[in-house]
Amino acid sequence: MPERLPDEARRAAESIGKADVVIGIPSYNNARTIEHVVRAANAGLSKYFPEFNGVVINADGGSTDNTREAVLSARIEDGHLMLVSAPLSVAHRLSLPYHGIPGKGSAFRLIFQMAAALEAKACAVVDSDLRSITPEWIDLLLRPILFAEFDFVAPYYHRHKYDGTITNSIVYPLTRALYGLRVRQPIGGEFGISSRVIARYLERDDWETDVARYGIDIWMTTIAIAEGFRVCQSFLGAKLHDAKDPSSDLTAMLHQVVGSVFMLMDEYESVWRGQTGSKPAELFGFRFDVGLDPVDVNVERMIHAFQKGCAELEEVWSLALQPETHAQIRKLAAGLSENPITFHLEDELWTRVILDFACAYKQHPLSSAHLLQSLTPLYLARVASFVYETRNLASVQVEDKIEQLCLTFETLKPYLLAHWDREPVLPPEPVPAGAEQGQETKLEV
Repeated sequence: MPERLPDEARRAAESIGKADVVIGIPSYNNARTIEHVVRAANAGLSKYFPEFNGVVINADGGSTDNTREAVLSARIEDGHLMLVSAPLSVAHRLSLPYHGIPGKGSAFRLIFQMAAALEAKACAVVDSDLRSITPEWIDLLLRPILFAEFDFVAPYYHRHKYDGTITNSIVYPLTRALYGLRVRQPIGGEFGISSRVIARYLERDDWETDVARYGIDIWMTTIAIAEGFRVCQSFLGAKLHDAKDPSSDLTAMLHQVVGSVFMLMDEYESVWRGQTGSKPAELFGFRFDVGLDPVDVNVERMIHAFQKGCAELEEVWSLALQPETHAQIRKLAAGLSENPITFHLEDELWTRVILDFACAYKQHPLSSAHLLQSLTPLYLARVASFVYETRNLASVQVEDKIEQLCLTFETLKPYLLAHWDREPVLPPEPVPAGAEQGQETKLEV
């Protein structure tokens, strides 16, 4: 049995014994939406995997809104599913509190520990705020693992052009350029995982880092790709969830996700250094067009944050960015006062910004937190530019724009390599007060 399995979870695993498949649902105050997710998970197990013993596990972070009660009380009428064959057994349903650092990654750790303890062949994890999940999602996430010998299934779905901006502007282009596999939603939230990959995750010792929070999705995806597991995608339709305006406070998510990407770059340098170009990941499921919820975007707020960053973060940006990149950012900010509507942060400049930050993160580990914090205004500037550029474009045209950005990241791989190995340029040390007059400076301990 995996180490550090909490007593309540251990007793539940011992009571169940074994399970073929596990569905994991992390939650925190999701009473409004989680019942639908649980019902879809149960229905998917009953309809598509009647021959398997299944367990639905909710790993909860201390909800105070009856989330756990909603999980345990969810019901589904089997007659509405038009089952071809009756399930051998009704899926167990558990709601367990997780411990450790508050966050999605800690919830996943408990789910993976339970899957290992139950000797499950496969595990699927899904977000608790989904409104578009159907029983078919469970089939599409698990079937490639159970019947096609894949190890990791990433989601592929349609999203509003302004939903998933961290994915579209940073994580997808960078991950694709580094490791050479086009996994369109590397931080999508819904995944299928084999027992082999779960065992590998549980072996690792970085669960007390940002992996315990929002960094978990890209951590899972990167390990699966970089370590040579069989990776595919499944088309799930639309992702309708509680989307946020990109100008709202996504700071913690941005820092944790991008920090995890940069941390893994250092670990898997030997994998990505010689990688050129990219190839598509195999895609399962029937693709179709879907309607999407609108996402409101406050461009003015993003532009203001960028201008404020230019005024306050000059010193940190001079550490993070190459001189030419920094000069172009300053020029871009200066032009805002003339005509904001023409604001445009071009693909090549944006790519160099991210690659510069990746190198600085490696070269200045003691300043990594400040570096990541200073990236937020630049990210908001890129999103604002993207909104201006794509306001009147259809989804297909927007996807073409994202593809062009990805190709720019791939093209600039030599730029990354050229700066990755350089010795860090240390920032100038501040002159102690009075030193310029030749006065003696004393340090108080």
